[in-house]
Amino acid sequence: MTILVLGGAGYIGSHTAYELIERGEDVVIVDNLETGYKEAVHPKARFYQGDIRNREFIDSVFDCEKIDAVIHFAANSLVGESMVKPLKYYDNNLCGTKVLLESMVEHKIDKIVFSSTAATYGEPERVPILETDRTMPTNPYGETKLSMEKMFHWTSMAHGLKYVSLRYFNACGAHKSGSIGEAHNPESHLIPLILQVPNGQREAISIFGDDYDTKDGTCVRDYIHVTDLAQAHILAVEYLMKGNESNIFNLGNGIGFTVQEVIEASRKVTGDPIKAVTVPRRAGDPAKLIASSEKAKSVLGWKPEHADLEEIIESAWRWHQSHPRGYAK
Repeated sequence: MTILVLGGAGYIGSHTAYELIERGEDVVIVDNLETGYKEAVHPKARFYQGDIRNREFIDSVFDCEKIDAVIHFAANSLVGESMVKPLKYYDNNLCGTKVLLESMVEHKIDKIVFSSTAATYGEPERVPILETDRTMPTNPYGETKLSMEKMFHWTSMAHGLKYVSLRYFNACGAHKSGSIGEAHNPESHLIPLILQVPNGQREAISIFGDDYDTKDGTCVRDYIHVTDLAQAHILAVEYLMKGNESNIFNLGNGIGFTVQEVIEASRKVTGDPIKAVTVPRRAGDPAKLIASSEKAKSVLGWKPEHADLEEIIESAWRWHQSHPRGYAK
């Protein structure tokens, strides 16, 4: 199979490309390197630098390569930034996907796996969240991802496109080889921020509120190892290649960890006391966000292999110790 990975120089995209290549698949990567890194591109992948909003560019990729399926990670994904720059998110996430789908339809490429988000649900009605639960995003990031899902649905109805949308929360950890990992600028994810303390890059980690209705008062979130997420995307491609219908799956660990538990596990892994400072709550932070992934397990056969929190943090710590500035030299 020849798989096109859009955003394949980014965090989850690069790990998915590595897993595909390890399985012997042929991989083509497209990335504009706005937030991705050329150093994260697997040496065996064919890389095209460009933007999916550029129809001439994306047409040229489909003209040059015989693509069997697309995995789509090419989107802006910072909740906070989306609140202050909503039009950036509509432009990249929605306009880019529209151009992509026009080109796919013209080139008769009819299978796509989409990296969505559990932010499509907004404030959850219940925990763990099911795929059938109400979708009411509370930020432009979640809104644009939900709109992208609807774009796939209507394109499917009109043109026979088959798609799988994967909704998940916090990707974390790093590749077992230590050659690729998480590198965001600025960093906004909890585990890398915590690990900046023992790495000497920040004095303390902030805990945004300790009075939530949870076991220790801090927010509960779903953390999934990035390699397990990559495997789910590959299983979704295989699901479509077998002729199955379009579908939506949550990906979660089903239990969730509190912020305090993640900090404590990081102290164990690093051997550092990791100073933590409690600060006021952030607006819009729900107490608990946990996704049920029973459907993905039963339909796709997904089995997360790195669910242990300390194992996740160990892989992240190996990466951040050897790459304290990410891919920057």
